[in-house]
Amino acid sequence: MHLVRDALPDARGRTLLRVVGVGNPWRSDDAAGLHTARALREALPAGTEVLEEGGEPTALLDAFAGVDAIWLVDAVSSGAVPGTVHRLEAGSHELPAELFRTSTHHLGLAEAVELGRALGRLPARVVVFGIEGANFDPGDSLTPEVANAVASVAKQVTEEVAACTKEL
Repeated sequence: MHLVRDALPDARGRTLLRVVGVGNPWRSDDAAGLHTARALREALPAGTEVLEEGGEPTALLDAFAGVDAIWLVDAVSSGAVPGTVHRLEAGSHELPAELFRTSTHHLGLAEAVELGRALGRLPARVVVFGIEGANFDPGDSLTPEVANAVASVAKQVTEEVAACTKEL
């Protein structure tokens, strides 16, 4: 009966786009994704949901559900200059392990994305922004380089979400 009565989901109120900031608010630059999400909360168009996650893999898998496109923002430590922004299309390509080689989360973002891919749970469009951190020691503030990168990523995500909204 359910298949006949609710054969097609109701699109009204459905979030089509989602931005997820990932990080630990008590590990200095590891909070870059969270700061980006907070900067975007009021800037994005209706129909775009903004979440803050601590990096728990099942929460990230849940964040992939029910959206056409998702932007993920997290701090990375690859050895690049602090504040460097790495932008990756992860919908059809594996994320480079060396970019996400260390994580203060249970599993890194790359592992959560690849698990989502293996389970067939990734949306068609997955964009990952990695902000190169400098300081992952206990603390609640970003280094200046990372704070500047957060502002840059927030601007870029705003532009990409607006363009994607027009496509849908």
